Amino acid sequence: MSPRYIYRLIQAFFKRFKAIIFVGIFVGILFFIGLYFILPNITSENQTIGIVGRFTPDNMPDEISLKLSKGLTTINKEGNIIPAIAKSWESPDDGKTWIFSIDENLIWSDGKKITTKDIDYAFSDATVDIVDDKTIKFNLSSPFSAFPVILSKPVFKKGLVGTGEYKVKTISLAGGYLQKLVITKKDEKITYKFYPSDDRLKLAFKLGAINKIYKIEDPSDFNEWKTVEIEKEIGYNNFVGIFFNTENENLSDKQIRQNLAYAIEKSDLPGERSIGPLSPNSWGYNPQVKPYDRDLSKTKDLKDTKIILSTLPNLLKTAEKIKKDWEEVGILCEIEVVSDIPENYQAFLATVDIPKDPDQYSLWHSTQTSTNVSRLANPRIDKLLEDGRIELDQETRKKIYLDFQRFLVEEVPAVFLYHPEYYTIKRK
Repeated sequence: MSPRYIYRLIQAFFKRFKAIIFVGIFVGILFFIGLYFILPNITSENQTIGIVGRFTPDNMPDEISLKLSKGLTTINKEGNIIPAIAKSWESPDDGKTWIFSIDENLIWSDGKKITTKDIDYAFSDATVDIVDDKTIKFNLSSPFSAFPVILSKPVFKKGLVGTGEYKVKTISLAGGYLQKLVITKKDEKITYKFYPSDDRLKLAFKLGAINKIYKIEDPSDFNEWKTVEIEKEIGYNNFVGIFFNTENENLSDKQIRQNLAYAIEKSDLPGERSIGPLSPNSWGYNPQVKPYDRDLSKTKDLKDTKIILSTLPNLLKTAEKIKKDWEEVGILCEIEVVSDIPENYQAFLATVDIPKDPDQYSLWHSTQTSTNVSRLANPRIDKLLEDGRIELDQETRKKIYLDFQRFLVEEVPAVFLYHPEYYTIKRK
């Protein structure tokens, strides 16, 4: 077969089927263009995560805000404050004035350089001075050594533009509260949906509206599911404890409060044992405080003591366990389920967020009437809290807070029970 014949054969074939050939080429080009834009969305990691709680754009969970941005400072795993947007800082007058220098190499997620004019922290007891594009000064009304910790809160420009790898794509609000938030990073998309209760969150997971549940305390609904993974995490930044109303006539005696603490068996509670008000990961943590392990020899004078134990609904099982322990030594215990701190309670079971810095002035100082839940008034503890928040040297502060924990636990304004377990549930 001659080359000329083959050429004429191809030419005739093309002439007869040229329309089909052109359409095929056109469709093929469109197909590959479509793949170019669609394939990343197919292969990207897309998650829809459910979270319980009422949050605003100014007050998002750390799980989200730390993906989107940083503060002037940040906190490492040991609880130490380290540089973030700010590369350095100083206090020339022992904690009343704080001067921060911005890292000039950092940019916002929209590609623009960060300047101090973009930094928007608002405090009721401090003023802010912009010294220049790279220097910002905070003038406090009184010395506060933990101030750099406060500035670890992530900052944003208008539109929730941050400094992180993720960007906000869409946001939905209802009454000012977050309903849905979508953030993206290259080929990754994460959708957060917010629910008012654990029950609503679990229902959404069962119906397929979300594929991951972030941090709930009770995963029992899913223990038999073969299609999910359950990951456990200890909430070292929280403790569950019983707060005593130290002004109550039945609980004003420290000895009674100590004996109530000794009456509780703490080895079988639903979390990791907690012995004090600080996280064991904190640089200020004191592991040598009195643990109040159960000791029935200390409980003989509690017979016929009447205690009303108020509890939040999610801690009812723990409250029932404590009631059983107390009743075994003759205490007459009644459980009261509440939605908030009762005004005139006796004992109140609650989960508490542990501050990022060892400073716990607001929780225990006698002047803090709205946040000092136990109504503790102890001059020695007051003085330690006052000294701790004005001392700048960390080693000296550590000694102060070691003493603070020792005296606080001895005084027993609260029984520290456990760090709760949290569970993240996701589909396989």
